[in-house]
Amino acid sequence: MKDPVVALSDARLSLAGNAGRVDILKGITLQVSRGETLGLVGPSGSGKSSLLMLMGGLERATGGKVEVLGHDLTAMGEDALARFRRNHMGVVFQSFHLIPTMTALENVATPLELAGVTDAFERAEAELEAMGLGHRAGHYPSQMSGGEQQRVALARAAAPRPDILLADEPTGNLDGTTGATIMDLLFGLRDRHGATLILVTHAPELAARCDRVIELVDGELAEPQKAAAE
Repeated sequence: MKDPVVALSDARLSLAGNAGRVDILKGITLQVSRGETLGLVGPSGSGKSSLLMLMGGLERATGGKVEVLGHDLTAMGEDALARFRRNHMGVVFQSFHLIPTMTALENVATPLELAGVTDAFERAEAELEAMGLGHRAGHYPSQMSGGEQQRVALARAAAPRPDILLADEPTGNLDGTTGATIMDLLFGLRDRHGATLILVTHAPELAARCDRVIELVDGELAEPQKAAAE
């Protein structure tokens, strides 16, 4: 694969537990190309979310190498990792992680302001409009439904125009109809911004929309790697 956006080489993750070290990821070698949509599937506890966190620099590999956009994340300090995520990545979780004392507009604009974006509020307003939430910009999270809060989280992830979008079960807390809307918006973000999308999901219908699907079993890649359904 030429110039992969993400390249993992024998990446491992072990964490300390009450019974000693627990091997979460057991030597993952994987590449993701620019503009690709990759689905990560597998049973609960298989390591899907941990793998996503390694790719996002939110967990540090305890072995091997994780390179993103040509940068070795395993060699970066915490401050450098935070700046790298801010400049290049958007992350959407199952839980919305909105700041309850900020309006929708402020939740989207504040990270941009902290990054030194001069048109932070204008850009935030445009992303909320794109999510169909322009009329809710002045509302607080407690005044919005779960689907609306997740749309704010999507707008926040997209506003910096990241190279990579990481989504960890983004529809997990939503009903089927709302979840389908969120996924349409997420794939629309990928198309609109040209981002690489890496998606953890249990839903076969979402995995089928990805360019490629990789299954994890007990911290390892299942063989063979599977292409998404046509």
